[in-house]
Amino acid sequence: MPKMIFVNLPVADLAAATRFYQAIGCQKNDQFSDDNAASMVWSEAINFHLLTHSFFQTFTALPIADAKAACGALYAISFDDRAAVDATASAGAAAGGTVEGLSVVDMGWMYNRQIQDPDGNVLELVWMDISAMPQDEAG
Repeated sequence: MPKMIFVNLPVADLAAATRFYQAIGCQKNDQFSDDNAASMVWSEAINFHLLTHSFFQTFTALPIADAKAACGALYAISFDDRAAVDATASAGAAAGGTVEGLSVVDMGWMYNRQIQDPDGNVLELVWMDISAMPQDEAG
């Protein structure tokens, strides 16, 4: 099996969260989706698993964090160009996400926008041209 990452996110409204992740470019994998979960494929290696609160709670005894009140993680996903970052931010906002008041970073060689999904989880939409990165930033 190739190395993959599965980001499991608790969601209050599975249908709304599914619409949001489809709007930003994920494909729903019906094989791993049902009334409790939606498997949203970002790439061959990255999947977002959207889990209803009750189903999510079967995987942990810890309380579910309120992602709208505090940020526990930033999930960065890459794009081929700046235009795709902007288009994805717009599509996500139209599908129930929030971009207003969130960070936009434009360093010329790197462009990064943040969007919150309907549950408040923060996604960083990133484009980079490493070949254009100034040498003093390369470390």
